[in-house]
Amino acid sequence: MSKTKIIVIGGDAAGMSAASKIRRSHHDWEITVYEKSPHTSYSACGMPYLIGGLVSSSENLVARSPETFRKKYNIQAKPLHEVLQIDIPKQKVLVKNLESETSFWDNYDKLLIATGAFPNKPQLPEIDSKGIFCLSTLESGITAWDYIKKQNPKKAVIVGGGYIGVEMAEALLEKGMEVTLIDRNPFIMKTLDPDMSEDICEAMTSAGVKLHLDENLTSFKASGDGKVKKVITDKNTYDADLVILGMGVSPNSNIAKEAGIKLCDTAAIQVNEKMQTSAENIWAAGDCASSYHRLRKKVLFVALGTIANKHGLVAGSNMSGEEMIFPGVIGTAITKFQDLEISRTGLTEKEAKDMGLAYETATIKSSNFAGYYPGSGDIKVKLLVHKDGREILGAQILGNPGSGKRIDTIAAAIMGELTAYDLAMMDLAYVPPLSTVWDPIQIAARRLI
Repeated sequence: MSKTKIIVIGGDAAGMSAASKIRRSHHDWEITVYEKSPHTSYSACGMPYLIGGLVSSSENLVARSPETFRKKYNIQAKPLHEVLQIDIPKQKVLVKNLESETSFWDNYDKLLIATGAFPNKPQLPEIDSKGIFCLSTLESGITAWDYIKKQNPKKAVIVGGGYIGVEMAEALLEKGMEVTLIDRNPFIMKTLDPDMSEDICEAMTSAGVKLHLDENLTSFKASGDGKVKKVITDKNTYDADLVILGMGVSPNSNIAKEAGIKLCDTAAIQVNEKMQTSAENIWAAGDCASSYHRLRKKVLFVALGTIANKHGLVAGSNMSGEEMIFPGVIGTAITKFQDLEISRTGLTEKEAKDMGLAYETATIKSSNFAGYYPGSGDIKVKLLVHKDGREILGAQILGNPGSGKRIDTIAAAIMGELTAYDLAMMDLAYVPPLSTVWDPIQIAARRLI
């Protein structure tokens, strides 16, 4: 009997999580991973900290190299190999070796598509000028890092006020640059409510970031040597010798679409709770695949490393013949700007209104740990509950170090369909250097009992 042959398209979080799970379950199966870039299993989320100087080398962002996967795990990780086509009836893929420029077909018994996402980059005049970067892969991060070291830019413009924009603003300030952030929305971090975003804007402005909101990017201008020198919006023109585009990402699902695999309205690959696609023997996972939102009751595109790893585990388990279900997402995320930690989970007020839900909110300010203990700081918690059953619907947290990860307790409460009373009475740990006797999230919950 021949060995089962697995092919994985994409060698980052979802792809390698799945491949590793399959290997743990089946030591004799043949597993090949094709990855377009030179790297596997790297932390794209760490790139702002590489650029900001907190991480000394790009090698530190690589969890496991292709060589490690080959030698230690017997997974044939093949970097610089791009899969161009999937032939579903014949169960084979067309692969191009990007070094030799040769192409070949490879057969599979089971296939995983884990092609990730690509950065949104509008077709605007001179957007391909030198010094303009999208941070989506480790390779792109290294390129930006090298450019900054060699060119020593002084004026940076960030387009987009989401997670990447906020993190890069901190990183570029650390490098001594003058930082301007432009966003088309009237407030940054649109995954939060405006009343919470205001505090982030205040912190960034106080740190020296020049915020220009409700402006639309229109074009760029480059100097004679091809380097960017101007960023132009519908309202202003800004000097720049470095530009970071943080305008979101889209699912890299075209190869699936061309093969006839069903996509969602978001262009993500449609999968069921076992990460199976519409095609037999083909699964999808990670940023290219859809996720069901438990509260919004619909399928969404959610590009997060945490979700990608879980997708990969679920896909790998089911490909191995071990049933596992992906339970869905609730939108839990966290970031920071200098000493301000920012986290959220569940629904915002806008999302609750759009769904027609009857809800109530409570917003409280407290200390992240005992006020008399040296170094204590502020924390702000906003909690959202269903008006009738008092089930927790969402939360947002801003605060000094030690504040942000409290969101995980609320996320667990939402996943468990707990009420404000349940959260308020939860048996949480207390010691003065780490918490208050009534934790801030419980103070907010008490207001909503």
